[in-house]
Amino acid sequence: MYELQYKKKAIKALAKINAPYYSDIIKAIDELAENPRPFGYKKLTGRNGYRIRVGTYRIIYDVFDTNLIIEIVNVGSRGGIYED
Repeated sequence: MYELQYKKKAIKALAKINAPYYSDIIKAIDELAENPRPFGYKKLTGRNGYRIRVGTYRIIYDVFDTNLIIEIVNVGSRGGIYED
């Protein structure tokens, strides 16, 4: 079981997401603790990390297998999520 950690950017982004999508996104993040590489995950190109899709939203995260930590980097819609 992996420990979930959130960057400040991800916490702020989650606070802006409306109710019908928020619970689906939180559920998907919680499931990452059990399986950090679920069906449909993608390794990001040009930077470290992975992403999963939840509807029109993307969850960007890093996996640290040696420490059993998943760090949620950012959450947002497809448009500008990949830009830092």
